[in-house]
Amino acid sequence: MIEVQDILNEYGQEYRQKHRISYVQSKVMSAIQNCRTAKLGGHIDVCENCGHTQISYNSRNRHCPKCQTLAKERWIDGQKSSLLNVGYFHVVFTVSDELNPVIYQNQKTMYTLLFQVVAETLQELAADRKYLGATLGFTSVLHTWGQNLMFHPHIHCIVPAGGLNILGQWVNSRKKFFLPVKALSRKFSGKFLAYLKFTKLEFHGSQKYLEDACNFQHLLDSCYSKDWIVYCKPPFKNASCVVEYLGRYTHRVAISNNRILKLENGQVSFKWRDYKSDSMWKVMTISAEEFIRRFLMHILPPGFMKIRHYGLLGNRNKNAKLKVCKQLTHTPIILKEKASTLDLIRKILGKDISKCPVCGCDRLHHYMGLSPPAIA
Repeated sequence: MIEVQDILNEYGQEYRQKHRISYVQSKVMSAIQNCRTAKLGGHIDVCENCGHTQISYNSRNRHCPKCQTLAKERWIDGQKSSLLNVGYFHVVFTVSDELNPVIYQNQKTMYTLLFQVVAETLQELAADRKYLGATLGFTSVLHTWGQNLMFHPHIHCIVPAGGLNILGQWVNSRKKFFLPVKALSRKFSGKFLAYLKFTKLEFHGSQKYLEDACNFQHLLDSCYSKDWIVYCKPPFKNASCVVEYLGRYTHRVAISNNRILKLENGQVSFKWRDYKSDSMWKVMTISAEEFIRRFLMHILPPGFMKIRHYGLLGNRNKNAKLKVCKQLTHTPIILKEKASTLDLIRKILGKDISKCPVCGCDRLHHYMGLSPPAIA
């Protein structure tokens, strides 16, 4: 199988020589290229019964397609205790694509603003008695890509079908929809553009002309005149479906290795779903150079949290308010220890890595660590 790592190993150095990339992008490229190799160190496992020896190398970057499976399973296992016995909606907020260049040049500022506006939009409309009249608890996840790897910032929200009102009662939303999509869209776009007017931004290169007040106002006017896309999917059948669904979004990277079909003669072919053509699967072929350019657009600012919890799921409210919500929604309170790393790996691989793959005994023990080689 062709992997992102293979493409970077073969064409990454040439890309670095031809293009200016940020320190963060360079660091991520190196981490993916070195993933599960001796350069990152590792450890040796030795079977005390038959003497079989195996080496496992480390992996440690959230943008790497190979590094996210265990992190995803660990996160999902920790979130199971927060689920309620109610329906859940999946709501997606997308900004006007005319703002994409502005967002890309001011990523940390604009991604933070996007999270803030999405949270305020949901919370304020839900608090309105005309719609729900209650406080929500929801999880938001930032994605910056479309299926074709182009820059497409949007936020996915997993929202329970109801909330807690000021009297401490649980209020259910309507069964078929959470909040009116048009109301969400208007409030989201209006609030985002209003905040944007007072946000300190930087412009470089071809976007330098936007520093002029008239040009920036023209951009805002153009965005005001368009309908912004807010999509609300039908509710999930039960909470267990939410757990699996969350995993598809929380730790996803720009492209998974299983979507890459071919690397040949400097060209990369990959599968992509065309949502404008009834979600048909298609094959796109682009140069390795263009593939790397698109992939690097989705490297997040260092330390930026792309998964955030709000309202009843926020850190300040979670323990007390969530307990009340579970009682009101008849959600069983199950005290369960977090799954161990070994249990999670067993779930992912379908086998017990604590047993020797040769003789099958359980005397396979972690023997020693392998340090990364010293830099000359």
